[in-house]
Amino acid sequence: MGTIAAFDEIMGGLDAAAPRPELADLQRWLDHTPDTELRRRQQSAEATFRQLGITFAVYGESDAAERIIPFDIVPRVFLHDEWARLSEGLVQRVEAINAFLDDIYGERKILRDGILPPDLIFGNPQFRPEIAGMRPPHGVWAHICGIDLVRTGPDDFFVLEDNARTPSGVSYMLENREAMLRLCPELFRQFRVAAVDSYPDRLLATMKSVAPHGVGEPTCVVLTPGHYNSAYYEHSFLADSMGVELVEAADLVVDDDIVWMRTIAGRVKVDVIYRRVDDDFLDPLVFRPDSMLGVPGLIAAYAAGNVAILNAPGNGIADDKAIYSYMPDIVRYYSGAEPKLKNVDTWRCREPESLAYVLDHLSELVVKLVDGSGGYGMLVGPTATRAQIEHFRAALIAEPHRYIAQPTLALSTVPTLVESGVAPRHVDFRPFVLTGRNGVEVTPGGLTRVALREGSLVVNSSQGGGTKDSFVLMPPEPDNWVQTQTQMSQIQMQGDR
Repeated sequence: MGTIAAFDEIMGGLDAAAPRPELADLQRWLDHTPDTELRRRQQSAEATFRQLGITFAVYGESDAAERIIPFDIVPRVFLHDEWARLSEGLVQRVEAINAFLDDIYGERKILRDGILPPDLIFGNPQFRPEIAGMRPPHGVWAHICGIDLVRTGPDDFFVLEDNARTPSGVSYMLENREAMLRLCPELFRQFRVAAVDSYPDRLLATMKSVAPHGVGEPTCVVLTPGHYNSAYYEHSFLADSMGVELVEAADLVVDDDIVWMRTIAGRVKVDVIYRRVDDDFLDPLVFRPDSMLGVPGLIAAYAAGNVAILNAPGNGIADDKAIYSYMPDIVRYYSGAEPKLKNVDTWRCREPESLAYVLDHLSELVVKLVDGSGGYGMLVGPTATRAQIEHFRAALIAEPHRYIAQPTLALSTVPTLVESGVAPRHVDFRPFVLTGRNGVEVTPGGLTRVALREGSLVVNSSQGGGTKDSFVLMPPEPDNWVQTQTQMSQIQMQGDR
């Protein structure tokens, strides 16, 4: 399939002859920067990523240990007013996710009021009955969320999925920006781009804000499954950036419902854990007894209120794609307002009428496992072979409750440097939202993922996708501010001489 008709984020309309006025400078930069120079800069960035060890692994592939995610030198740009609307919708959605988690592990009012079918919760493997009745410090469950968004028009943004367990990718957001500042400084003179480099400080502040009650100077750590994990670089990067210890299960011990870290100077009490270990492996006394990645007794310490865990155990239920299909109702229920961010239309295959429709339109739809991630377990109907469609048909008939289906959206495109030159490629976006004791904060940027293959809608790195820097433009400053900055620059230049 060729590239489907899509909204071009620089040009605007499908038949626009000129770029959107706010992005004319970006188009001029593309027009006047030679192809060889763009490629030199892009290769320089990727060489740096390789030297730093910014890699990811694809499980099941023996040659994937040193793979980097391809980086694209052409940034994606969000206008200030676009970002303001997105931020409002993200805050509303994350607040609803936190309220939902607090409710289903507590009073379960949403079930009593008939908003959700109870079996969707209690029959879901991501629901953790072991956590029921527990409450995290300060009532915050989803401290770090990555809400995946797609765009189809000037004002049309849709949530593709919610990531409330252990969303990854923030290290790429930060490293992409570092590369752009070094390699394309002229763009930051042309555009007032919001900074993202304070994210580690904001994350650490979030962690400290949800420390157990009565803890004055909390000790925070990042818990990793180890260096074989596909996102290990990110775990190490964040711990180092925050100035906290990166620990594995063997570094922690629970004694009398208190978590301690083993150090060469003796034990140190741990108050806050940013865990990058899935629930299944978090505590072998509560979840999988064969786990070598978790800490025995951790959940008991958590239940006793002696340690905060980010994100809270049990959050996986909010990631489930069947739950996602109810998110507009969930947002209305807890906020009392209409959702500011729309869902993609979704057919729940567990419902007979929806299943019948999906089976009749498989070649037109995207079909996903409700607990799938990384682009796996997914059918993109318009690009699938007949054999793939029939395989999914059999799977849907056998286990319909495991699947949802959605229309094939015309994801927006951004100019991207590919083998043939600069060409449009489809993108999605993962902004990062932090929630602490003092409220919700949206990082002014995020991870733009790009489908590098022509016509492809699958942006996941494990499926051949790449990443771009995401510019969020700040509002224009008054003329007198611009004049002052110009004068200061001229004085500085004279001093440098």
